[in-house]
Amino acid sequence: MTSTRRAVGLRILPGSMTVLAICAGLTSIKFALDGQPHVAMALIGAAAILDGLDGRVARFLDASSRMGEEIDSLADAVNFGVAPAVVVYVSLLSTSPAGWIVVLLYAVCIVLRLARFNALLDDASLPAYTREFFVGMPAPAGAISVIGPLAAKMQFGEGWWSSEWFVCAWLVACSGLVVSRIPMRKMHAVSVPPNLAAVLLAVLAMVAAAAFLFPYILILVLIVAYLCTIPFSVRSQRWVAAHPEAWDEAPKQRRATRRAIRRAQPNRRSMARLGLRKPSGRSMARLGLRKPDQGQ
Repeated sequence: MTSTRRAVGLRILPGSMTVLAICAGLTSIKFALDGQPHVAMALIGAAAILDGLDGRVARFLDASSRMGEEIDSLADAVNFGVAPAVVVYVSLLSTSPAGWIVVLLYAVCIVLRLARFNALLDDASLPAYTREFFVGMPAPAGAISVIGPLAAKMQFGEGWWSSEWFVCAWLVACSGLVVSRIPMRKMHAVSVPPNLAAVLLAVLAMVAAAAFLFPYILILVLIVAYLCTIPFSVRSQRWVAAHPEAWDEAPKQRRATRRAIRRAQPNRRSMARLGLRKPSGRSMARLGLRKPDQGQ
């Protein structure tokens, strides 16, 4: 009987974490209305951490369920759509006529992004490699990006980064990234070589220390770092899509395949670096040239 009760208690742990995340997201709105944006931002961060943990805890405890997935999706809409939008509106855009419009735009885009994510989960026709990429910016990253201007204001004071025109433009840009088709690599799909494990742990320790000492700077650094990874994600996704033979390979094997292909085509890399390319048949005809095997 005791073991059964313990098993039931463990199975409701992921759902409890999701409910706590919803409470944190909604409470952030309350603190924003009370004029305490720093507490509101901390609660949004706490909701993001709980959102990242509840799914992993559910898989670890084998407590995944359809109801839990639906609750998690609704929690994301509240925590990363409604809550950050209202916090930014109350703190930066309450006097802007267009402020409420862009806030509504962002919240609606988050809901649309989550609906598309859930639909793609049920699409069994997609290749396996697509599970390694998000389609568009994920909701937690969107929430952190949206509060970037508020973090800049808390760190540096008033400036162009807190002006109404810039905040509105920033929210529109974040909304576009959220509903875009740009592939963005999932963090759990990134493999770390064993010899870099110690370095990664040291970096995580530095990030944890920065979260307490320089939280606003950390938010800005995370936003810039994430945006800088987008071109690499696009390049990686295009390469995998063009090489079906690597779809079922592990990331480590895929990197080895890419290195082997680059080594097998050294002349192509050198010509690309010099801005040269192999002349086409039309260009050769235009110059009056012919191939060696062609007759007179």
